[in-house]
Amino acid sequence: MSKTPSRFKTRVYETVAAIPELRVMTYGQIAAICGSPRAARQVGGLAHYGSEDLPWHRVVNRSGGLASGYYGGREGQKKDMRREGFVVSDDYVVDTNEYLYWPDEE
Repeated sequence: MSKTPSRFKTRVYETVAAIPELRVMTYGQIAAICGSPRAARQVGGLAHYGSEDLPWHRVVNRSGGLASGYYGGREGQKKDMRREGFVVSDDYVVDTNEYLYWPDEE
């Protein structure tokens, strides 16, 4: 018996895949866009256990903080973000005022 992905999971994956370079989205923002505004933790779970082919390094918490559950921890996410050109503080935070992306902007 094959397990089909939930509609929420599919929408999360589609949303994360569409985050442009040098832009971030928050877990809560993604949850809300995908129809479950209280599901930020579920988005985090999908990030932690989900497809590695997606740009999860572009997903941060509501304060711009990096994820300890990211592959390689916050240091790993910081490294991947800096490789892309993000400015990440020494305490693992990006400026959401500068980098936050809303899909309806374009």
